[in-house]
Amino acid sequence: MIPSNYLEKVYAGYLGMNIGIRLGAPVEPTIWTYERIKNTYGEITDYVKEFKNFAADDDANGPYYFLRALYDDAVDRDITPNDVARAWLNYAREGIGMFWWGGYGVSTEHTAYINLKKGIPAPQSGSIEQNGLIIAEQIGGQIFIDTWGLVNPCNPKKAADFGEAAARVSHDGEGVLGARFFCAAISKAFETSDIREIIEAGLAEIPADSIYARVSRAVLEFHAQQPNDFRACRDMLERDWGYDKYTGVCHIIPNAGIYVLSMIYGQGDFNRTVEIATMCGWDTDCNAGNVGTVLGVACGLEGIADKYRKPINDSIVMSGISGYLNILDIPTYAKELTILGYRLAKEPCPQEIVDSFTDRDIYFDFELPGSTHNIRVSDPFFCQARHSTEKAFRGTGSLEVIFDRMTRGEKSKVFYKPYYTRADFSDERYSPTFAPRAYSGQKVSMNIYLDQWGGNETMGIAPYVRLHKSKKELVQGYVKLVNQEWIEVEFVIPDSEGELIDEVGIVLESYSTRKPKSLGRIFIDEFRISGKADYTIDFHKQSGDFGCVTPFAHNHGAWSLVDGSMYLMTAEPSEAYTGNYFATDYSVTLDLNPQIGDSHLVAVRAQGAMRGYHAGFDGKDQVSLYLNDFGYTKLTGASYPWQFGQDYELKVTVQGQVITLFINGEQVLQHTDGTFGYGMYGVSTLGAARTYYSNIRVTEL
Repeated sequence: MIPSNYLEKVYAGYLGMNIGIRLGAPVEPTIWTYERIKNTYGEITDYVKEFKNFAADDDANGPYYFLRALYDDAVDRDITPNDVARAWLNYAREGIGMFWWGGYGVSTEHTAYINLKKGIPAPQSGSIEQNGLIIAEQIGGQIFIDTWGLVNPCNPKKAADFGEAAARVSHDGEGVLGARFFCAAISKAFETSDIREIIEAGLAEIPADSIYARVSRAVLEFHAQQPNDFRACRDMLERDWGYDKYTGVCHIIPNAGIYVLSMIYGQGDFNRTVEIATMCGWDTDCNAGNVGTVLGVACGLEGIADKYRKPINDSIVMSGISGYLNILDIPTYAKELTILGYRLAKEPCPQEIVDSFTDRDIYFDFELPGSTHNIRVSDPFFCQARHSTEKAFRGTGSLEVIFDRMTRGEKSKVFYKPYYTRADFSDERYSPTFAPRAYSGQKVSMNIYLDQWGGNETMGIAPYVRLHKSKKELVQGYVKLVNQEWIEVEFVIPDSEGELIDEVGIVLESYSTRKPKSLGRIFIDEFRISGKADYTIDFHKQSGDFGCVTPFAHNHGAWSLVDGSMYLMTAEPSEAYTGNYFATDYSVTLDLNPQIGDSHLVAVRAQGAMRGYHAGFDGKDQVSLYLNDFGYTKLTGASYPWQFGQDYELKVTVQGQVITLFINGEQVLQHTDGTFGYGMYGVSTLGAARTYYSNIRVTEL
């Protein structure tokens, strides 16, 4: 039976995972040894590094992207290793992001991915037989499985079974047992906050004579003798279960000892548990992330310290093939996981949760306790934002923005960030790429309540969006707020003229003269970005970020900006994707200039590297439409005389099940196929080619 507080527990668990990853990531080995962490930071009681924005790593990518197998394949049945293997191949850009690409036979994930690409199916792809004992028993089988526990609450065995199925894509032996242990522990944490019960639930799902169980029992026995000194227990692990005995880059067994150590010595306290996991070294981000999920669920939101939660600000970015999916709002994702959990349990999901979730648009209702949905302020001297339950336009929650002693002309922006580039990050962690989550033609709406405490004029706001490249702010008309009243504010995002939009929100401005200054607060509720997009991409206004041309995610090939075009040079099949992952009916128009090669295509309704449609030039005087469903099938073709070095306008329209290709305004192909109903757009080639692409226009129908 799913608990009544399931959504809040999922939210806390997912926050906990990302807090642990962020806490542990700056001291991840191999340079950061246990001794070096201790000598440098001593007792860790807060984040050791500030990030402009935190780019997640493999510990977050795997749980997020592999779960999409529940949408793509295992829609009405239990998960299998092959389902998850297909998610590996579909959502990863080969060699970039998602995993640690440390080399075949070195990185377990890299090894498994190459095996899958070469036709070795799961679970053989991760087996001891295929890869040997050491590779198969590294830590990755455990660090990618948190969400399987979150969607199987109060059912440790089912959670463990799902975790094992997912882990077997890349791991075997003790590596799979780690997945079973943690999925069961996460599932049990929905029922109890007793950390010993949670650990025992995990151990119940693995063989008692396994090495994983033995190292766990060794930690529990040591704790019984020395319950107040986690460092003494860490010394025992180094001596009896260390990396010298369990080799490879990052073996699961020494880290399994850290998991149990941090949980039992953390005594059920979320904050202390992730701190201990980080201080103990070895695989710090993995260890703190996994125990963060367990303790997040067990302790709930109230158990997570504000110093850890506030910098997360409800946001995490990923590193998969979809730049749209890479921008994650944690409360929204918690709702998605909750809906999946009810589906898997075959229980009806509460309608209010269903109604509050959308993956197609942006919708922030501020209902989850403490949620901010990554809304920010530009001037923290004048304004502070926080969650509130004091006022709400609908439901019980809103975002409260306190403005403090502002005078005429002083302003602060309150905004959501729907797009990122390299400049927004402190480091190169896992090379994320992004597609905006707001576009010209869409409607922005929100409800605002003014509670003004001081000042001789009421406050005003102006809706705005900011363009990324020029930093130009497209400010709409000013609206004077009405004290003690809710007002609805809405506007259509204006033409961005080929630029990308990286801020959407309001400018909050004081109209008061110098004395008395404006003091008070506004409440924001029901924030939405929705409707049909209609926009262009001007490559004169784009840049090269993380090895890609914005706003595309590239898979294979060499891509660059040349004279206002995106230029591809490749010796192999290559592709580039962008746009709303959930877009259904739309047209994509672009100028294409083929330089060499037989294949120059436009992709539509692409759901990853292995799923989508591709239409365009396909050999001498030929055009074709292909279906890519883990292999390309030609759906239809026609004769069309095209030449190298010539500019062509290609337009592909998808509406319902009808796919139409136009070249220079002439319809040359039309076909009906219902395999894919939504997806990204982009460009691609099925072989060696050089091509220029420019003047992209996307119109949702």
